[in-house]
Amino acid sequence: MTDHGFGIPIEPAPWDRDLSALPMVKQSVKAIATDIFNRISTGEYPFGTRLPAERDLAATFGESRATIRQALEFLETYGAVARRAGSGTFVSYRSDNVRRSSAEAAGYLNISSIAETISPFEMNVAESILEPEIVRLASIYMSVRDLTKLGQQLARLEAIVTDAAEFAEVEKQFMMTICEGTHNSLIVAMYRIMHEVRRQPQWCANKNRTLTPVRIREAQRALRSLYTALERRDVDTAVECMRLYISSTHEDMIYASP
Repeated sequence: MTDHGFGIPIEPAPWDRDLSALPMVKQSVKAIATDIFNRISTGEYPFGTRLPAERDLAATFGESRATIRQALEFLETYGAVARRAGSGTFVSYRSDNVRRSSAEAAGYLNISSIAETISPFEMNVAESILEPEIVRLASIYMSVRDLTKLGQQLARLEAIVTDAAEFAEVEKQFMMTICEGTHNSLIVAMYRIMHEVRRQPQWCANKNRTLTPVRIREAQRALRSLYTALERRDVDTAVECMRLYISSTHEDMIYASP
């Protein structure tokens, strides 16, 4: 049994035990559904998170959006995902392998428990300590390839007008790319813990409530300034941009908290 590159065993897909359904499904659809399920099983797409948009999955797999839609419908039939009109497709499958392996890899950290107990203020303190330093290091160490990837993610962010869930997901990818640009594996591992807490359903819900069209435009301008500073290797400006962004998102999360 392979591990899909994450060090976590891949669980058998539910339809592997339901051979009667397979003749009714095109091979290309089943292959995509299996690949997505493997990503869910290994934790690349964690429980409760929103899958990439159909157009992005189509680009990833080199297939039409119609084929992607059929694969998602197939996954929904087996309870692996839940499709919500106007919001997207969310992971609804809980993997025992991921829970067990994540605990072992993170010293038995319970991400769900952390997400349920941490306050917006505590999250802000953690962000204020970690993210400016990440940006400082990224200003120095990001490669041309890193910056190219970051620029592509920024273009996706700037194309979003009203879709709060998509903006929040791409914003997380944007920030993770900056962190990976430090080329410091320990900092990346630490940031992934924070990243996973923010991907838990309750935090996603709070974040999405803050992202009005006006707030999306403001965030786009702030992230453009951050990207420009990183591209210019302007350490002080990049760090200040990050601090201002943390401050603005902190206020939003406090007001959005139930």
